Amino acid sequence: MKKIIYLLAFIVISSTAIGQKTDFSGNWKLNKEKSELGEQFSMAPGAIEITHEINLLSETRHSNIQGDEYTFKNKYTLDGKECENKGWMESVIKSTANWSDDKKELHIVSKIPMQDGAEMTVTSNYSIKEKNMVIKTTASSSYGDFSEVQVYEKD
Repeated sequence: MKKIIYLLAFIVISSTAIGQKTDFSGNWKLNKEKSELGEQFSMAPGAIEITHEINLLSETRHSNIQGDEYTFKNKYTLDGKECENKGWMESVIKSTANWSDDKKELHIVSKIPMQDGAEMTVTSNYSIKEKNMVIKTTASSSYGDFSEVQVYEKD
């Protein structure tokens, strides 16, 4: 009888853990030493504040671009539907966010209009590894391809 109770308890506990989505909420600070950033240019903000709700991820990115401080606010619906955020110089960035099958990674694909009329596609894969938030980013446009790995620690 005890074996059956233990087995049932194990099934209940493991079934609630399977499929749980990673929670990215928190204040995160970039760790440049652990990151693999572009040598001449990096898309990595120095800090990110994230509020993660059931079907919404809101982030405030704090960046330093050529000595000037900028704050960018983005909201992503986590249901795979397209959402829009304000981009650089009043542009509109269109993004979709989807979970990996195991619900451990969040994939955000964004289409960013460029000044020359072209479009940049940026894919950001968010995950938690060893208590760090890791964002693997790739970008592709008429200017070429770019990738980096950004590692953030909780502030």
